[in-house]
Amino acid sequence: MDHVLAMDKAVEAAKTEAVAILNKWWDGKDAGACGFAWVNIKPKHKGNTKEGKAERVILRQMGFSPDWTGKEFTYWNPSELGVQNVDSKYAGALAAAQVLRDHGFDAYANSRLD
Repeated sequence: MDHVLAMDKAVEAAKTEAVAILNKWWDGKDAGACGFAWVNIKPKHKGNTKEGKAERVILRQMGFSPDWTGKEFTYWNPSELGVQNVDSKYAGALAAAQVLRDHGFDAYANSRLD
């Protein structure tokens, strides 16, 4: 279950970074641009192989789900903050992706304005 621990650390890092950005930039009046952020992981093995199937089980256990292409896995809003500020959410996604990369996953952050 090392992968679950990695995900716990990634979410913790995302929360810490997202809150830090909110505290640094929010002036109480302008909440900034609205949007979304998420982390994607590219599986290392093809899905029809033994290794690929096992890898996808692990990604699902971590809370990831297949993205719209079916080739990568997505975890939405890793900071778990109930805000719409895209800057804080993206900072959290970047922090989470870094922790996951440190644990051997091919992870990267994305964001989109609402």
